[in-house]
Amino acid sequence: MPQVRIIAKNFMDMVASLPAMKLDKLYDNPFICEAILRSLPPLAKKYVLQMLYIDVAVTDTLLQEWVLADGASKHKVAVDRLIQLRVFTEVVDRKKETTYLLNQKFRMNLREHIIRGGVPPREPMAANITVRLPSLEDLDNYAAQQWECFLLHLINSAEAEVTTKSISPSMMKVFQRGLLSQRDKEGPRLTESGFQFLLMDTNAQLWYIIREYISNSEDRGVDSADLISFLLELSFHVTGEAYNVNTLDDIQRTTVKDLADLGLIKLQQGRKDSWFIPTKLATNLSISLSDASSRKQGYVVVETNFRLYAYSTSKLHCEILRLFARVEYQLPNLIVGSITKENLYKAFQNGITADQIISFLQQNAHPRVAERVPSVPENVTDQIRLWESDLNRVEMTPAHFFDDFPSRDMFEAACDFAREFSSLLWEDSKKMRLIVKSEIYGHMKDHLSRQK
Repeated sequence: MPQVRIIAKNFMDMVASLPAMKLDKLYDNPFICEAILRSLPPLAKKYVLQMLYIDVAVTDTLLQEWVLADGASKHKVAVDRLIQLRVFTEVVDRKKETTYLLNQKFRMNLREHIIRGGVPPREPMAANITVRLPSLEDLDNYAAQQWECFLLHLINSAEAEVTTKSISPSMMKVFQRGLLSQRDKEGPRLTESGFQFLLMDTNAQLWYIIREYISNSEDRGVDSADLISFLLELSFHVTGEAYNVNTLDDIQRTTVKDLADLGLIKLQQGRKDSWFIPTKLATNLSISLSDASSRKQGYVVVETNFRLYAYSTSKLHCEILRLFARVEYQLPNLIVGSITKENLYKAFQNGITADQIISFLQQNAHPRVAERVPSVPENVTDQIRLWESDLNRVEMTPAHFFDDFPSRDMFEAACDFAREFSSLLWEDSKKMRLIVKSEIYGHMKDHLSRQK
């Protein structure tokens, strides 16, 4: 079953996967160098800072002297990460000893950035030019509303009220890469990965979308290194401050419009100037996924009788619950439903697993039950897993049946041949009959014909 791979792919994983030339191009930007430094494991940060003013290669033996005796595994992780990001260049000297040299461009730009004191990439606009800016609370609400609208487009719910203009083609292309599929003369439909995606944490969903947005940037004629550079620069802006759109180039302006669909940016227009306001979703982009995943207040209560109560006014929450539960009625601030065998079977057929459903219920547990152990009743979680196992009791394997062997030697040779390819499903030695997987049927016929 395909799984949506999100957690392992944050920004720095994408940076590490870039070709060497693009990585060196990224290090022309001092803010990228600082973002890389922020993302490193603690021991890797120590190595970089201690080598920042050392212009010669440092031996691996010397590096290990900077670490406690029990830190060998952390040392390996730190060095591997630095090599992946080309912050370290590994060299073997004449004595066949491994040495490491700090990337010259990275070192010089990081030095300059530290000396200058981290001047922002662009200055905010003056308060007398901009109209009244939204408060941080209003900005958070806007980001949540935009993200909900974005996911409702994905679900393609008839109840979705589009509060903004339609999703841009570049964003829809992100969907088409794995979350949606479309056949001739049919509307787009969620794939298995799409159903799984909807149950993910918001931060994990955001990383997935951003990763896909960067991955298909070349198809839009945008250099992925330039796009990563701008996205990381955004994380150094101040949440809630206004920045002039005229300071951006054409590619950055298009990117800002796309990010506004996601709720990372709020666009505003004045009499003469227009500006963009980063939300927390944008300024947290350089933070690792684990650091960004702060627990949100949950809203779901599950009872031992499989009744489900969701204290929410969100239409998105209601649509997500419909993926695996029967929603019976919805009040202004309460969704009431139940977890049934029929609804779970439908979820399993769409590619959602029992563990994903249970994890969703646990992560979104209402504060009144979130501190309980377990937060979701054990009889409910056990039954969800049992219903999933019901669908996996019988496994269909295409096979062929052989009998009427002229001799026992030929029968034994056929069994040995099937065992060699791990394709023997069943044998009856007394009556000289066997069943093998269909994938070796042709080879089996050829083998038997040679035995005659």
